[in-house]
Amino acid sequence: MKPIFGRGPSLQLRLFLAILLSVGLMLADSRLDAFANVRYLLNSAISPLQYAANLPRDLLDGMSGQLSSHQRLLAENKALKRELLVKQSDVLLLDQLKQENQRLRELLGSPFVRDEKKLIAEVMAVDSDPYSHQVMIDKGRVDGVYEGQPVINEKGIVGQVSYVGAHNSRVLLLIDPTHAIPIQVVRNDIRVIASGSGQIDQVQLEHVPSSTDIEVGDLLVTSGLGGRYPEGYPVGHVTEFSFDNKRPFAQIKAKPTVQFDRLRYLLLVWPTPRETLMVGDLNSGE
Repeated sequence: MKPIFGRGPSLQLRLFLAILLSVGLMLADSRLDAFANVRYLLNSAISPLQYAANLPRDLLDGMSGQLSSHQRLLAENKALKRELLVKQSDVLLLDQLKQENQRLRELLGSPFVRDEKKLIAEVMAVDSDPYSHQVMIDKGRVDGVYEGQPVINEKGIVGQVSYVGAHNSRVLLLIDPTHAIPIQVVRNDIRVIASGSGQIDQVQLEHVPSSTDIEVGDLLVTSGLGGRYPEGYPVGHVTEFSFDNKRPFAQIKAKPTVQFDRLRYLLLVWPTPRETLMVGDLNSGE
């Protein structure tokens, strides 16, 4: 009985023929470029596979780049916000310094500041007691401050020093109910006493007969009596004048020239003794 398939060439012969064919094809391709079209077709056929194989890597690279860019933008944005905040705070500080400079110029250039010795003080704290109107300033005994010393600003009379420490002092404000000051009306030189009412925008004139020539709008200034406050410093303007026939005195109210809710810089004043002024005038007259 004969086998269906006959026995073919040996394995060694087939390997030799394959090598020979391969060498012949490589020589033909390298010399004659016979397989250029075949390579082109094969590259075109496998290029989608190459793109598909590279797609995950490209996606990961793109996501990584976007993530790093996003983080970099967030970091830059945060840094810019911090820088902007610092710049804005600098601008606010600059505006505040400008305002403080303007207030100091107004204080030093006030027409009410005359030849008396004076010293600038800054308000450190305000008394929290609603029935007491006092402020703490940053000047004390080492600066020559004394109890009863008059305190002013660019608007007029603020009050007087009520307590002196080594490096700070307490100022009793004009509007405090326990404070009183001798004043006079600029229009006719009528002299009366003004006392605090406990309100930041009001003082009252005490024991003034209803027949007294005082009108709404009159300017009130220090009279110089008592020797505590120098003469001529503004105190306030009369805002109300009323009287009742059943009462012996008129009810007179005035609005202070100083805005007591906006105190920041004050002037401590050393009044010039009246005797010194009189002697100086006599000598100049001779």
